[in-house]
Amino acid sequence: MTERSPAPDGLALIESLVNTLDIGSGRDTLDTAGGREPFGLTEDELPGAVALRESLRATLLAHAGHPPHREVTPLGELLAHVPLHVTVDPADGSAALAPADTGPLLSRVAAAVAEALVAGTWSRLKACAAGTCHWAYYDRSPAGRGRWCSMQVCGARAKMRRYRAKEPHTTKSSTAT
Repeated sequence: MTERSPAPDGLALIESLVNTLDIGSGRDTLDTAGGREPFGLTEDELPGAVALRESLRATLLAHAGHPPHREVTPLGELLAHVPLHVTVDPADGSAALAPADTGPLLSRVAAAVAEALVAGTWSRLKACAAGTCHWAYYDRSPAGRGRWCSMQVCGARAKMRRYRAKEPHTTKSSTAT
């Protein structure tokens, strides 16, 4: 849906999870075993994964300055009880937050959010402003004010709607002699 390159580091997991649902067509890749496989999800875990995905989407919309697309469980509530621990690399002393259990998707998402917070990249992961899209994308614009997943698709459509909504301008000119 977008020409943008994937989000960096752990944010790529969040971006790909949010983008499992194509709002325009209603197609949800999590409905298939092949679509759940990259996330390590079973069919029984699907309701929790969908709730997480939509909570993430609402958060990414907030990053872009937009209201939630629907009522969801706040992301902070979903992540509140996920155990993370500090790891320290003995070679260079670098530290990171890691999930205590790397299996559950919720744990991996919590670690990705924590990593992005430390890196200062969390607020750059956004959801497209287009109501029929809300695709997740990483905003690489210098000012961090990107609004659409694709300027050529969603951005162009929004600009065309604004243009068409304007009052028609009259170009008649009369000259008196």
